Amino acid sequence: MLSKTVVEWTRQWRQEGLEEGLEKGLEKGRERMAKAILRLIEQKFGPLNEADRRRILEASEEQLDTWADRILDAATLEQIFKH
Repeated sequence: MLSKTVVEWTRQWRQEGLEEGLEKGLEKGRERMAKAILRLIEQKFGPLNEADRRRILEASEEQLDTWADRILDAATLEQIFKH
């Protein structure tokens, strides 16, 4: 009985560890993407104000994808951020 409980706890802890690791990995990937987009935008348009920098660094992965798609064709910063 006790060994069954220990095995179940071990399985549960392992699963929780995997889920936590996946979440951390996804967040790290989103942060790296945001920093890359920030660098590209600043290379094209020059330094950004703090509000725009924060907007990029706090954006969702979906929003970052949209902005990344717009960087090459945008003539202005506003064209990247348009809705």
